[in-house]
Amino acid sequence: MGGRLLAVGLTTLDILGRPIDSIPEDGAGRLIEQIEIMPAGTAGGTALVAAALGVDTALVSALGEDRIARFLRLTYEDYGVDTAFLATLPGMTTSATILPIDNQGRRPTLHALGASIFMTLSEEAIEAAKSARYIHWGAVGAPNIDAEARKRFLATAKVAGALVVCDIIAPGPHTKSELEQILPYVDYFMPSISEALFLTETETPEDAAKAFQAMGAQNCIFKLGAEGSLLALGEDTQRLPAYAIEPVDTTSCGDSYCAGFIAALDRGWDIVDACRFATATAALVAQGLGTLGRVESFEATEAFMRQAPLRTN
Repeated sequence: MGGRLLAVGLTTLDILGRPIDSIPEDGAGRLIEQIEIMPAGTAGGTALVAAALGVDTALVSALGEDRIARFLRLTYEDYGVDTAFLATLPGMTTSATILPIDNQGRRPTLHALGASIFMTLSEEAIEAAKSARYIHWGAVGAPNIDAEARKRFLATAKVAGALVVCDIIAPGPHTKSELEQILPYVDYFMPSISEALFLTETETPEDAAKAFQAMGAQNCIFKLGAEGSLLALGEDTQRLPAYAIEPVDTTSCGDSYCAGFIAALDRGWDIVDACRFATATAALVAQGLGTLGRVESFEATEAFMRQAPLRTN
């Protein structure tokens, strides 16, 4: 049992509303345009978008024992995500985030820690790694996954021929040392540019890529937001522009970029075109509210990729 893609790491519920430029004072009310609730997270969001793009996907994570968990499971099952490795941790609540989105697509993050951060890697999940074609590792910082468990899971996947993609969120004091352990197993390291520069203490994406490659990563793809992305494929670097869009909500753009990249590779696309497709996926997400935004299917995303105008500055 298990999907062609195993997405491993944080799963949370996002509760979003827009536009919210300020909080009403004195208990006053206000009408807004949209409210949405969606699965999200470094693994949970990527899994949902990948499944919507047609990738056979399984999620390796943990939920609490509450109504939020039941909603997340039902939503994943509606989109065809395999939840066999989505554990329930008794007595715990499920991770959730409130996101008030302003008129420019920006948002503060109000997060309640829950079961996901305390996930472990079950024997069943490690066994599933033997038959996975892709691993999306979004479990950096999970305290209950120790160095031995990480190595065993990723080594199992690599021996079986899986391609490993890694993304992170909110780097902490131990993130760099953890990356030193896992990057030798990673084919494509895909953080945001702010995370990359922070972790390497460098000033340019090119220097950050060299630093991560020295730590073992084969290739780096940095998400530059409205500036597009930078590909460091071995010693060669290339920048790809973003699309000229008006963002509504940028919450899950990074997770969706990873999902789009994997979905395109799964269709046999080359790396550069897969990154272009990933950029298009993130652009569609940014134009709607929540994890999926305006993503409908692989075919619709490809049509957007080929027709939408690119940013020129």
